[in-house]
Amino acid sequence: YGGDRPFILGGVRIESTDIAIKAHSDGDVLLHALIDALLGCCAAGDIGTLFPDSDAKFENISSSVLLAETLELVRREGVEITHVDLTVIAQAPRVAPFRKEIARNIANLMQLDEKSVNVKATTEEGLGFTGARQGIKAMAAVTGLRRA
Repeated sequence: YGGDRPFILGGVRIESTDIAIKAHSDGDVLLHALIDALLGCCAAGDIGTLFPDSDAKFENISSSVLLAETLELVRREGVEITHVDLTVIAQAPRVAPFRKEIARNIANLMQLDEKSVNVKATTEEGLGFTGARQGIKAMAAVTGLRRA
């Protein structure tokens, strides 16, 4: 939170009058967590190594573009992604109204059946920086099969 970028979560713009994001790219924390989990399936480092925020070519870039590039790397490594499980941790906004749209968008981006994408959210009951509405966190778990 605390910037001037629109709030995008899972590739979906979340309309909010009081939340703006501070980030180098579009700041989509959910897709960033997913990218890290995908890279983990291939033992290929992390998002900061592949797409460093010190590189001007990634400024303002859509995280959907970064996800597409990551999926290419995953495919070259011979890994077939079978399921993703995503968790948003934030006091606000409520994710429930957007959950299905986010899951549908991620399934589309990853060319997965919608039943292979789970999106959920939780608060930290007012605790920590997320509870104080100073930021947002996301976690992702990815299941994949190495084919090559």
